[in-house]
Amino acid sequence: MTQEFDLAESLARGVTGRSGAWSFIQGFAAHWADALQNGDGWTEADLAEAEERLGVQLPAALREAYLLFGRRRNLTSNHDELLSPAELYVDDAKEALVFRHENQGAASWGVLLERLGDDDPAVFIRLDLADKTAERWERWLERLSLCFVEIVLSESVQAEGESCDFLDPDADSSRLLEETCLRLPFPTCPIGEEDHATRWFLGQDVLLRDDGMAVLARGRTPEDLDRVRDRIPGDWLNDYR
Repeated sequence: MTQEFDLAESLARGVTGRSGAWSFIQGFAAHWADALQNGDGWTEADLAEAEERLGVQLPAALREAYLLFGRRRNLTSNHDELLSPAELYVDDAKEALVFRHENQGAASWGVLLERLGDDDPAVFIRLDLADKTAERWERWLERLSLCFVEIVLSESVQAEGESCDFLDPDADSSRLLEETCLRLPFPTCPIGEEDHATRWFLGQDVLLRDDGMAVLARGRTPEDLDRVRDRIPGDWLNDYR
């Protein structure tokens, strides 16, 4: 945490609604990446063209996110991909508007067509399975604005550079993560998942994501990341010290 931006406190406000989510993302970008600038979002014309092509009205939360930071790929697309307005599409089953893809096509995120009229609708995920008849949209997060906060956090811990690393956790490292870091006030996802639900933690200027299979970490500086590696020893992928 820093004096200029209290990540945990800002996130607590960010999970309460759309305005809090956008304020959190603005603060996070300014202190953990680069501040948002004019031109970081798509234009009203871009969104209007997408709506005309699709024949639907985009939810308010989707429009607001795209207008504010939709073009900032370092916030949205380091690993998985946030689709541009021109790439938005309705799935083949005509069930959902898809706005995000997993980087190898293993999953898609979308909003059910029947909920597009909601300002901040729930987000669903669909896995790409060998058995196509088993594919279905499952609940991911209760609100689209929450999903965009999760996107920014998840993409930040998967950026390139010396400030990010990956830990294959064991029982000791998982225990130390919980003992030495602050659990952040963000709901687990996907909804209803227990064994591999994503949880967020904050060390001293280090953001950590635990999904039950791996711990991903992002320090504000490489030195901050070294500090958390020392506190949570283990099989860190990029620790060459």
